[in-house]
Amino acid sequence: MTFEKDRIRNVAIIAHVDHGKTTLVDGLLKQSHTFRDNQAEMSQTLIMDSMDQEHERGITITAKQTCVYYDGYKINIIDTPGHADFSGEVERTLNMADGVLLIVDAQEGPMPQTKFVLSKALALGLKPVVIINKIDKPAARIPEVLSEIESLFLELATDESQLFYPVYYSIAREGKAGKTTELDNDLHVIFESIINDIPAPSVDSDSDSAQLLVAALAGDNYLGKYCIGKIFRGKLKKGQSVKILHDNSIKNSKIDNLFIYKGLGKEEVSEASAGDIVAITGVAEANIGDTIATGDNPEALPGIELEAPTLSIYIGPNTSPLKGREGDYTTSRQIAERLERELETNIALKIKPDGLGYKVSGRGELHLSVLIETMRREGYELEAGRPEVVYREIDGVKCEPIEDLTIEVESEYVGAVSQELGIRKAELKTQDITASGSTRFVYEISTAALIGLRNNLLTATKGTVIMSSIPSGYRPVEGRYKPERNGALIAFENGVSTAYALDSAQARGTLFIPPGVSVYQGMIVGLSNKKDDIDINICREKQLTNMRTHASDGAIQLTPYTQLSLEQCLDFLLDDELLEVTPKSLRLRKRQLDPIKRKRENRNA
Repeated sequence: MTFEKDRIRNVAIIAHVDHGKTTLVDGLLKQSHTFRDNQAEMSQTLIMDSMDQEHERGITITAKQTCVYYDGYKINIIDTPGHADFSGEVERTLNMADGVLLIVDAQEGPMPQTKFVLSKALALGLKPVVIINKIDKPAARIPEVLSEIESLFLELATDESQLFYPVYYSIAREGKAGKTTELDNDLHVIFESIINDIPAPSVDSDSDSAQLLVAALAGDNYLGKYCIGKIFRGKLKKGQSVKILHDNSIKNSKIDNLFIYKGLGKEEVSEASAGDIVAITGVAEANIGDTIATGDNPEALPGIELEAPTLSIYIGPNTSPLKGREGDYTTSRQIAERLERELETNIALKIKPDGLGYKVSGRGELHLSVLIETMRREGYELEAGRPEVVYREIDGVKCEPIEDLTIEVESEYVGAVSQELGIRKAELKTQDITASGSTRFVYEISTAALIGLRNNLLTATKGTVIMSSIPSGYRPVEGRYKPERNGALIAFENGVSTAYALDSAQARGTLFIPPGVSVYQGMIVGLSNKKDDIDINICREKQLTNMRTHASDGAIQLTPYTQLSLEQCLDFLLDDELLEVTPKSLRLRKRQLDPIKRKRENRNA
């Protein structure tokens, strides 16, 4: 079915993490009768989060497109991530939208990512609609949140008209919304707002030549690569010859298949008009930011501008003594090919060769760790180094990225938070008491000092801290923050760990492995109680004797070992250490495995 541009609405849903974007999309999908009453999706939540890691982490990682039909209108919906590390997904997909639904938590109010995504939307001239969500929270503070939103718009608006925006209220998980806090029993006011408040696409549908800006890529084993984007001019047809415009080059190609979105799937069509969001195959050489055009004098659309990466990490082939035992893809060439494929869709990443491996730069620890975890689940075996800051030279001065860090914590942990941030030389900007009685800090902190902070604060606050950060610019490097950590417990020989040896080792620190694990010389098996590294033998077995005493035959009582997550392992690393990543294991190790050579290198450092 072809819709005229006046009957199409392209809207992106933006917000800070966990403010209810994907939950609201669930309600819009269900209440627009996209699914039959007996379909499984009607009883599911977070329908748009399709990746395993999205379900496990409870966050949206990649932007996704869907489409619903309401009252004779076609509504293309773009669900975007809320975490700052995936802001590249937001930047590329906002180009397909003509307006945004800005979701704000009724208790938390505007948060760092709220400011970032709204600034991007307003800079593109998108029409905003504000939805105050979760108004049923006991600590909801709706008047204060409205005032904070007004202040945010005053700060970010690029045009006076952007200061006038409609406000709605909702409880997305119940599928309710209203023009006031007296909610209706459905989301019809949100549908009406999208139709009446979001403008129709500003496109040229009568032109003889077509233009599409590629904003996303997808693929399957049957049809191959899909290029996804909004048609800004003219019409595209199945089987049509097109030109791919990349920088100053032009390549000829042909559209094999043309799809529009319908619910969670795609529907093949023979023709699509300006204003619609489509997916096309056959143009495999096109990448994100390229223009697909027709006509004798094709013109390129403005490309997609992205914020620069702030963190980098070394990723290379596994070089440990246990290499090749657990992974399907282990060579440098295979890792390079996988990273090149990632670049096609994850455009916020930058990759360059570094020794045997590659220096991969991204937006933050989570951005990089999600990539590593994805590769691990696909069967790749690799090693990773400590995350490092990406510096920039500005006016001849070496500068480091800084971020605005927001932390919310119960009053009993204020001292622990202040102490940790003091060690990291963070500058306190504001400190307030929230409506729920917790304390909210806003700090300015270097990106380097952020590495490992989340795990430290989660430990110090017994897992209750809420924190988020967003890049805020660059400043001259005043003094590199150096992480402090106790030494490591390091395996002295190859073998299998024994309970007898671990029983002796646990008195020297915290163990990271249980008995019966294969270890090798130079592998880190725990955190020492002292500042210096300790080489220990954890493969030693108890000698058999003729003694039959209570003391000699007593059962060994081992303290439960600490199993580190991928992010915790990356935070643990120092410059002379690596993380071995396989589909089955995470192993910390020293770069130099031989203890004698390692000590010699440390003396010469």
